[in-house]
Parts: sequence; C-alpha cells; structure tokens
Amino acid sequence: MARKLGFGLLWLGFVTYAFLLAPPNQPDTLDLIQRLSTGQIEGINPLIVALFNLMGVFPLIYSGVLFADGRGQKVPAWVFALLSFGVGAFAILPYLALRQPNPSFSGQKTWLLKLLDSRWYGIALTIGAAGLLGYGISQGNWSDFGQQWQTSRFIHVMSLDFCLLCGLFPSLLGDDMARRGLKDDRLFWAVTLVPLLGAAVYLALRPALPEHFEASLPQQPVSSS
Repeated sequence: MARKLGFGLLWLGFVTYAFLLAPPNQPDTLDLIQRLSTGQIEGINPLIVALFNLMGVFPLIYSGVLFADGRGQKVPAWVFALLSFGVGAFAILPYLALRQPNPSFSGQKTWLLKLLDSRWYGIALTIGAAGLLGYGISQGNWSDFGQQWQTSRFIHVMSLDFCLLCGLFPSLLGDDMARRGLKDDRLFWAVTLVPLLGAAVYLALRPALPEHFEASLPQQPVSSS
C-alpha cells in the first residue's frame, strides 16, 4: 500500500510541478515540437534532438516489460504503454500505482509479446539509444541546453520526464527478472545503475519468457449400455 501511495504522490507532485512551477512556455514551443516531430532539425541543439527522440525510445523499452507484466493485472497495461509515447512518465506512474506484484507468467505469448520478448527487439533499441546518446553528447551545446532548461517549460519538463523514466524502470525490473527465473541481485543493480542503456541491454540479453501450454486431457471412451 505504501508503494502505491508513493507512486501516486510522485505523479501528483510531478503534474503539479510541470503545470504550476516549471518555467513558462515559450512562443516558439509549438513550432519546435513540429520541427522535431517531422525531422526538420536544422539549427536545433543536437542535445534537444537526441532527448526528444530518446523520449520515443523509452516507451518502447517500457513496452518490453509492461505487456508481459500486464498479463493478470486488473488494469490494461497496453493503455498506459501507448499513452507513454505522448506523455512519458505521466502515464507510467499511474500504472505503477495501480498494478499488483506479478512475478510469474502463464499461458502462451501472443505475436506482440513474442516481438517484445525478442532479443532483436532489445538489440535494436540498444543501438538506437546508444546512437542518440552519442550524437547528443558529442554534438550538443551544453550551455545552450542549460539556458533552455531554465527558460522553456517544454525542455525543462521533458528533461525531468527523461530522468523519471530512468529512475522508474527498476520498479518493474524485479518482477520481469522473476518471470524469467533470474535471481542474481548483481544483474538487477547493473541494470539499475546504468540508466537507459542498462534497460535496453537487459532487453537484448534476458532469456525468453517461458510459455506454459495446457495439456489436453485424453478423451474417455464412451461405454455402451
């Protein structure tokens, strides 16, 4: 109960801060979002370009654990996973507050779960995340980013959203490891202490979810009277 309350209060605090206490919106915010969404990035700080695109990678990483975790939950995990593509941690936090511990997986995997469970899925996300990080860090203007972080609500809240998504992943990691029979605490901390890339590499290297097939009972012969 305390865990659920903690996530709920964190969500409420984040919403309150984002809309009431963060720096104001800038007049060019909508134009910036449109340019970032359509790939017209000329003249935009590469750090902002990388961060914006990483906010699209993170929901894909979370989907790699949310859809399996949602099996057996009372709340539909896919709704929160889809919403996270638009609002990030604003959607993940309510799910964490509503979900129940789920360290097991039963039944067969759907085609979507097979895709999300694939190592190639994790490898693609690892390559994408590493490339974006390398591009942003090596090409970005840090002083300009710091200035925009202090004056633009979009950049400010997106940065905090990114940090929250980094910090929240371990709250789902333990159950995902348990579903796969992974019990090494060192693995948990290795993934936890390497934000973003640790989660992506985990998806690439983790063993597949075990499927449980229901054995059909043999039919009993009908006795004639």
